[in-house]
Amino acid sequence: MESGGETRRIVIVGGGISGSLLARSLQFNAAVTLIDPKEYLEITWADLRNMVEPSFAERSVINHRDYLTNGLIVTSVATNVTDTDVLTADGRRISYDYLVIATGHMDLVPVTKPERLHQYKADNQKIQSADSILIVGGGPTGVELAGEIVTDFPDKKVTLVHKGPRLLEFIGAKASDKALRWLKSRKVEVKLEQAVDLNSTTSVYKTSTGETIKADCHFLCAGKPLASSWLNETILKTNLDGNGRLMVDEHLRVKGRRNVFAIGDITDIPELKQGFLAQKHAMVVAKNLKLLMSGSKESKMGKYECGSATALVSLGRKDAVAQFPFATISGCLPGLLKSKDLFVGKTRKNMGLQP
Repeated sequence: MESGGETRRIVIVGGGISGSLLARSLQFNAAVTLIDPKEYLEITWADLRNMVEPSFAERSVINHRDYLTNGLIVTSVATNVTDTDVLTADGRRISYDYLVIATGHMDLVPVTKPERLHQYKADNQKIQSADSILIVGGGPTGVELAGEIVTDFPDKKVTLVHKGPRLLEFIGAKASDKALRWLKSRKVEVKLEQAVDLNSTTSVYKTSTGETIKADCHFLCAGKPLASSWLNETILKTNLDGNGRLMVDEHLRVKGRRNVFAIGDITDIPELKQGFLAQKHAMVVAKNLKLLMSGSKESKMGKYECGSATALVSLGRKDAVAQFPFATISGCLPGLLKSKDLFVGKTRKNMGLQP
């Protein structure tokens, strides 16, 4: 509510963890509309566990309506933004008093939860029926998928190919080395500084150095592009930096805009793009929007402080490698922090649901 009693309209574009948490936090303070091309929130850091244990996805894939009981959900893609409205692919024009962009990265996933669960079951069948598996990409997704597979299916032959000089290039070399040693100890064959031609019509794949890899199936674990190209023809086109991220101020408000905020991976904040930080973004903006709607001075708005260089990469169900500002450790101790439940119970609790 605004201080004068008029209900304010908040439109949130993007139903990832930051947009969903913000919608839940504001649903009884304003008229909230959540625009998302899918009907559910996906706890994405559990995706790889879902592939080896599809039933895990029952908890990590959450219908938006389960937590957003008092808001409007529009299952469509936002196509344009004006000073007053958001336009969607299904022809809607949704007016706003405050707008929050939280579209994160592009991810081509099904619209409904049952379809997404079916997809995980298909991935699981693909893994189970293969004797040898090729994983392309040595970032967190590729490393964690390799860890999940060799933990649950230790007899599978797993090969991981990465074009860079080391695994997990987004964090320090110590963490990379610890992850590499863990994978090799589980008989994962790791090939660095190589690319793979995935257009093979047989079970033999050729690398950029001429090596051949035999595999019954493959998984491509490459980085996903930002979901910001749609903003290039909108009023926010001048607010994008050279990397396609929205430039925000210390309050997570889009620079030069009084009533437009951005949260999550789409922001230009110089920090690792991680789920727990995206949730912090959401809570800062929830506080600031409540403050603005109450008629308080802008000078009282909360400020977001960049996250430290902390990262947790799970290695199967019990182990992990963790990078903290003061140390890098691996094994079952950091595994206790993440690997068993992958923070799914904690995240569900934050969304007001049973863990």
